[in-house]
Amino acid sequence: MKIAVLTDSGANLSKEFIQSKNNLFVVPLMIVIDGKEYRDQVEISASDVYAKLDTHKVSTSLPSPQDLQDTLKEIKKQEFTHLLVINISSGLSGTFNSFRLALAEEKELKILQYDTLTLGGGEGFIVEYALELLDVNTPFDKIVPLLDELRHKDSIAFYTINTLKYLKAGGRIGKVEGTIGDLLHIKPVITVNDEGVYVTLSKGFGLKRSLLKMKSILMEKFGNDLIDLIIHFGDNENEAKELVDKLKNALNVRNLSLVTLTPVLGVHTGPEIIAYVARRIK
Repeated sequence: MKIAVLTDSGANLSKEFIQSKNNLFVVPLMIVIDGKEYRDQVEISASDVYAKLDTHKVSTSLPSPQDLQDTLKEIKKQEFTHLLVINISSGLSGTFNSFRLALAEEKELKILQYDTLTLGGGEGFIVEYALELLDVNTPFDKIVPLLDELRHKDSIAFYTINTLKYLKAGGRIGKVEGTIGDLLHIKPVITVNDEGVYVTLSKGFGLKRSLLKMKSILMEKFGNDLIDLIIHFGDNENEAKELVDKLKNALNVRNLSLVTLTPVLGVHTGPEIIAYVARRIK
């Protein structure tokens, strides 16, 4: 048995991490600018996308079917026999379903497909954990319950933004309350629920209070437990850097990473996003 892991670029994994894993394959989602398609993280950078977000017609699209087929061919060429597919939330993207339809035609590989019901670093942590489980020879059919435990018990992902206009424009508003909030400068703290759609977790009057609330949520969930923590940002890296010491002082952090939000997700949140994604280490 030789097992590969296949994911999409919604997992926000770094190029360095991807290149370090010979059993990990990533298919990029697409960004569309003025009708021209670009592969997320491959053919266009986050800074390019944010620079054009308000002055061009920018949207996102599913991964190219050809890219997926080419990746499956490469996986089989490398003589993998089993494939664990880990996808961005089906409640926020049609990617899971597009993979499902393509994989239904695949006869040579034994396939498990997992809907993370999350995205960004939350999805990325699940991919990392899956690879860790494979490294210790976890049986293929025992992996999904362990991924569920990480997703629904031992991790959390949430963010705040300055405006909801990008979520509204991209149709990703979900169950987030916002019209009145925009007028009153109330900034929502948004998470992805167990159904994989955006919901309001909390609110703050202004961005600073929302960030304080986000830190409190992390402290309440994890206490003194050891965690890995990601801070996602858009084009506001300096604001993200200012949060590092505050979080390290309040939490028991093993690894803290500052990570630009992949542009295919940033299109829908806008450039002024701060997200916290944490995973309990056992």
